[in-house]
This record gives sequence, structure tokens and C-alpha cells, in this order.
Amino acid sequence: MNDDSLLEFPCEFCVKAMGQASDDFEALVVGIVREQLPAPSAAAVRTRPSRGGKYLSVSVSFTATSRAQLDAIYLALSAHERVVMAL
Repeated sequence: MNDDSLLEFPCEFCVKAMGQASDDFEALVVGIVREQLPAPSAAAVRTRPSRGGKYLSVSVSFTATSRAQLDAIYLALSAHERVVMAL
């Protein structure tokens, strides 16, 4: 285990991104996450609209291989103008 992280890699991990609901928001989030994965097809995706339907949350589960990989995913999601929040 790394001193900088409480996680042991590889591990199952889920990131969630939220943004305004649109037909292509899920594909956008999945594309950003998959750019950082060694096996792009190995991701599970769930979407959920907000109560009022204005926002959409997209959760992507995958096997994380390092802290650097997770940092790169969060930075890429947070930097995109259509992503309101990344968790």
C-alpha cells in the first residue's frame, strides 16, 4: 500500500460525474474515463437523472490501477466545461 493513498491497487473504483442532461452527456463522461483505462471496454456505466430532469449523473465503475490514473480521470472530468461536479 502506498503512503499517499488508503487504496490498494488494482481495485474496483467508481467515479461519478454530473452535468446538465443531454443526449450525449453519458457518452462524453464515458469517453473521458475510458481514455485513461488500459482496457476501455472494461467499464460499467449507470446513469440517473435528477428529480426535475435538468441534470444527469453518470457513474462509471472500473478496475483502477494506480493513484495517478484516478487523478488523471478526476482532472480530465473536472476540466471539462460540461461537467458540473466529479465525485
